[in-house]
Amino acid sequence: MIDPLGRHITYLRVSVTDRCDFRCVYCMAEDMTFLPKSDVLTIEELDRLCSAFVAKGVRKIRLTGGEPLVRRGVMELITSLGRHLKSGDLKELTLTTNGSQLERHAAQLAENGIKRLNVSIDTLDSEKFEEITRGGKLDQVKAGLEAATKAGLAIKINTVVVKNFNEDQFSRLVGWCGDKGYDITFIETMPLGDIGGDRTTQYLPVSEVRKSLETDWTITDCDHNTGGPSRYTEVAETGRRIGFISPLSHNFCETCNRIRVTCTGKLFMCLGQDDDADLRAPLRASEGDELLNAAIDEAIGRKPKSHEFVIEPGHGGPALSRHMSMTGG
Repeated sequence: MIDPLGRHITYLRVSVTDRCDFRCVYCMAEDMTFLPKSDVLTIEELDRLCSAFVAKGVRKIRLTGGEPLVRRGVMELITSLGRHLKSGDLKELTLTTNGSQLERHAAQLAENGIKRLNVSIDTLDSEKFEEITRGGKLDQVKAGLEAATKAGLAIKINTVVVKNFNEDQFSRLVGWCGDKGYDITFIETMPLGDIGGDRTTQYLPVSEVRKSLETDWTITDCDHNTGGPSRYTEVAETGRRIGFISPLSHNFCETCNRIRVTCTGKLFMCLGQDDDADLRAPLRASEGDELLNAAIDEAIGRKPKSHEFVIEPGHGGPALSRHMSMTGG
């Protein structure tokens, strides 16, 4: 798949559910209304959809949510998609998780071809963790991380940068990740969905994060690439990597190779645009994939040059109405 700007689309992020057992303050409102189950694609439909994209040249699939491991049947989906890894048509199948369900699933994830995970942790302070997740337990996530490491899974920690909340945690997180053998990525907050507050109070550019880290750590740029938007650096003292994702302060749209599908079958060609394509209707209209493939091709032809995220005074509300949990992290 090649978009109008000549970018090869090889990376698919699939939200398998909009539900989550956390309510992170930068991602969701405290009182969320989730989709009725009848609107959500079945596990069989998700498998067929992912397989259609693999046939069209997708080489990396990341399963997201909400929290993907709360989706009933998700392990059956992962097991089934593993056939594309075995054939060599899919180079990587991976998962982004909050870690709450990881302790009981880690071994099975590894058995089914997943080699690495992204796990969201924004603070190592248990009380702050409970506050930012609105009820999450840090010890539960740490137990999941230990189980994942035991199963042989590589771990990357994702930390959303929240101004006036977790600045004191950045250096501590880098040191902790070094001790545990994890890489870490710092991510700017994105203006998606109504979270019940002014987002300008949350936004901190990752350039400021790097500047603060350089008082404690020796950081140098490197060319490591996982196929996503992160720009990586190496930490001399730990031997691990730090990534920085900057959708607002320094966008990465010129090299975008990604598309996203929601759990209802909506294809978003850009995280930061409202334009979408309905894949559920052609998926359900026929047992063959002709209609589905035509819908995908038409949508890729509309992939925009860039997103239009803005967080600045006077723009404190969401750039888009949908929550991150709907589109997938």
